[in-house]
Amino acid sequence: MIIGIDLGTTNSLAAYFTEEGPRIIPNRLGEHLTPSIVSVDEEGQIYVGETAKERMALYPDTAAAVFKRSMGSSRKYKLGDKEFTAEELSSFVLRSLKEDAESYLGEAVTEAVISVPAYFNDTRRKATKRAGELAGLKVERIISEPTAAAIAYGLYDKTKNTKFLVFDLGGGTFDVSILELFQNILEVRAVAGDNFLGGEDFTEVLEKMFLDEKKLDINELDLKTLSYIHKQADKCKMGFSDSRYSTMRCVIGGETLEYKVDMNDFEKQCEPLLERIRKPVKRSLSDANIKLSDIDVVVLVGGATKLPLIRTFISKLFRKFPDISVNPDEAVALGAAVQAAMKERREAIKEVILTDVCSFTLGTEVVVRSRYGDHYEGGHFCPIIERNTVIPASRTERFYTVHDDQTKITINVLQGESRFAANNLLLGELTINVPKNKAGEEAVDVTYTYDINSILEVEVTVLSTGVTEKQIIKGENNEMTDEEIEERMQELSYLKIHPREQEANKLLLLRCERIYEESVGDIRQAVEYEIRKFEEVLNTRVNAKIEKAREELKEALREIEDLNDET
Repeated sequence: MIIGIDLGTTNSLAAYFTEEGPRIIPNRLGEHLTPSIVSVDEEGQIYVGETAKERMALYPDTAAAVFKRSMGSSRKYKLGDKEFTAEELSSFVLRSLKEDAESYLGEAVTEAVISVPAYFNDTRRKATKRAGELAGLKVERIISEPTAAAIAYGLYDKTKNTKFLVFDLGGGTFDVSILELFQNILEVRAVAGDNFLGGEDFTEVLEKMFLDEKKLDINELDLKTLSYIHKQADKCKMGFSDSRYSTMRCVIGGETLEYKVDMNDFEKQCEPLLERIRKPVKRSLSDANIKLSDIDVVVLVGGATKLPLIRTFISKLFRKFPDISVNPDEAVALGAAVQAAMKERREAIKEVILTDVCSFTLGTEVVVRSRYGDHYEGGHFCPIIERNTVIPASRTERFYTVHDDQTKITINVLQGESRFAANNLLLGELTINVPKNKAGEEAVDVTYTYDINSILEVEVTVLSTGVTEKQIIKGENNEMTDEEIEERMQELSYLKIHPREQEANKLLLLRCERIYEESVGDIRQAVEYEIRKFEEVLNTRVNAKIEKAREELKEALREIEDLNDET
């Protein structure tokens, strides 16, 4: 079976297609959202989701979050005494979603359509695909998050021509995409974004406001305390959902610190982040060559768009209220599930042609003559396929030799927007021999062909001889072979994801530990009493008693947390 997966910075989720439409697959705890957090204990046991989130609060050096921002890089995350790349950590999240889907659907899940930010470059997209393969999933299709969201909103099913803008602000990335529907074709006109901007950055603003207000030096706080402050800041951020004020409370060193935040003050501190949002919006409109007034619908995607601050900002920016008919947290996963059904050619799906664009410019390194014509300057970038070109696309440019008796021409394949080659991403290179001749007498035609699966073919032809060289560019991190993937899967197999049947109890005990550490006095004693009572029932191994005790403990913890919030 094939499912759709939204692999998010903060949360991830999966969906499948039914005759009634796409549906979210609940995880082992019955929740739609699985936090994109991974933790490893001293025995090599892997925890994913809510349990890992609770472990992160208690043992921050054994857990990792927000690793999607490092997808495709060589950065290693240290969890206890083990190290993992972002794609390996992502594979644990995907494996957990796969197992939950198989348990819920009662059949094997072998393939997935996984979403990525529209502004992910080839290296990041390929790393996402490898993460799926490491999780035991066949990943033939990667779908851009805005396109998936547009599908979820049913925009592909409209009868009249429509221009719409998808505003996707997730936990760690921001995308804005302009799409147009005409004659059953859903075309992406332009994309722009920021791979390092999301809801987490707004949480960090509140953290800084709190630390400044309480005159706390971040360098003097340990990792556990910082993790706790971050969690409380996130809770405070959510408090703005129904009020112009929100209060942040932290127990640090036995002292309760309270900070009341005014929405206006928060908005003022967030202005640099809001300006970073404005820039990609303006760029996407410019690239699509349309005016703001031409946009018919503004669609919201990503959990961060639920913040009143963001919704107010969007309404002012676009001078219209956005479409919020679909849960922003779930839109991408639902759209990915529809795309999965399209891939299977399910009859219930209306046939629609989806087109995409090249998110970044593809080009090569060239030398150019100086302003005065007395010498050549190297290291310049020459675009061949411009960003936001509809794909598949093929473009050709001609280049000439610059030295007498030059025998080779090297094409450095680059991706990016800088006019200097060194500032762009090197995807690969191809060298071809040319006959000796005077400078400028020999030339090559360089053709780039780029498709919707991010496969780039580079073809170089020497005009004088007709000799042609071709190469498929696979990016700076070469594709793993089937054997390499299998080998890495074997290496990671000793790390087992925590058993499903024990997850709820483990999560509850970790939650108890966290609340115990955050509390003082009578409340702390009450938590300890509840922990001991629950552990006694666990020792009976009687499922009916354990389930009853679990529900009673949940209720007790809710009351205790309410007391903590009031004190």
